[in-house]
Amino acid sequence: GKNCSLLQEMDVIQKQDENCYCYVQNRTIHLQYLWSTLQIKVSSREKFRFEPISEKNNCRNSETVFEFAACAVQILWKPETCTETSLSIKQYGEDVCFKIQPFKMEPYIVRMKREMLDGKLLFLFVAGIFLFHFANSLSRSAKFFYLSGIILGVLALLVFVLLTLKRFIPRHSTFWILMSGSWMVSLYLIYFFKENIQWLWSEHKNYLLGYFLAVGITSFAICYQHGPLTTELSINLLTWMLQLTAFVLIYFGVTIPQVAYAVIAVSLCSKGLCYPLGAACHIARKMKHHFKSRKLVFKYLTEDEYREQGESETIRALEELRSFCRSPDFPSWIAVSKLQAPHRFAAFVLGSPHVSPAETKAHDEQYGIGSSFLEEQLFETRAQSEQDEPVNSVHEEDEENANEMHTQVPFPYATELL
Repeated sequence: GKNCSLLQEMDVIQKQDENCYCYVQNRTIHLQYLWSTLQIKVSSREKFRFEPISEKNNCRNSETVFEFAACAVQILWKPETCTETSLSIKQYGEDVCFKIQPFKMEPYIVRMKREMLDGKLLFLFVAGIFLFHFANSLSRSAKFFYLSGIILGVLALLVFVLLTLKRFIPRHSTFWILMSGSWMVSLYLIYFFKENIQWLWSEHKNYLLGYFLAVGITSFAICYQHGPLTTELSINLLTWMLQLTAFVLIYFGVTIPQVAYAVIAVSLCSKGLCYPLGAACHIARKMKHHFKSRKLVFKYLTEDEYREQGESETIRALEELRSFCRSPDFPSWIAVSKLQAPHRFAAFVLGSPHVSPAETKAHDEQYGIGSSFLEEQLFETRAQSEQDEPVNSVHEEDEENANEMHTQVPFPYATELL
């Protein structure tokens, strides 16, 4: 029944008696406050008690089991006294009320200021985006498997222990009931740890470090003993769990819930559009390959293929020449007047060979196998190589005729051939 003082942005209030304070949210949405938070800092030279006030003071009015458990823990677990504390408020979250109880009549100061860009919110949002799009590749990584096992063991010890002892639970229904309860308790402990991280770190630092070290090493040992995931079903389950975690990070990474819902919807649509986009890219590659000019492929011919191709191309060219000479556009009289043997040209046009048998025989004698031209080429090559060799060679006889020298004179190649 006691009225609380309303806090405004940039307020600095100094009092020394017990009082409660409330900040009422502004419901007008502005996108510039997407990652903005309000910071409330209370400081004094003497110790005081900082107690958050819930809107539902009566736990019997709780609508869910989770709300009842949270209300009960808040009643039973009171924070310790301190000389300085701070509270972060989201721009479009719930209304916040708290009470300050000083132990001595010593003044305390309540300051409230705005932080336009909260690094924690931005980090959660970016981490959620990356985690959602790389969930499939991360679920197949052995290093990420060990790292996620350590994080799960530290933040949700009950869930990690239940997963480790799954083989000893005979019924699946019992396992899922225990898993649901473990997740609820773990989520609340994570929420309580987040809200009281400063007080826990300042008052119980050694216990926290010991817990992190012991549970982290134990979790790594258990994960290393079981090994990374191998079955496709377990990999898919881990992928879906990572994507669900990414949605939670995106939701808590912005101050406007509508923006979080829009980003989640766009992420889901982008995953759903991967299949039609892949099909479109495949069709585009096919069309590009169809319209792309083919590269010329050069094939080296063998000697027989070269000879056959030369003969066929020669025959085809001669037929084209005959057909051109028979056409009406060919100036026959001008061509005949310039030829030395017009009768032979006429016979060629009518179908006779372009080379006479006498010319073929003379060509074979001149350039064929055993011809004079081939012999000249062969003798010139051997004579040129013979000039590079020494004319005389010295051979040693036995040890008795060591001083005798014998000179050999090379025979001409013509004599060797004879």
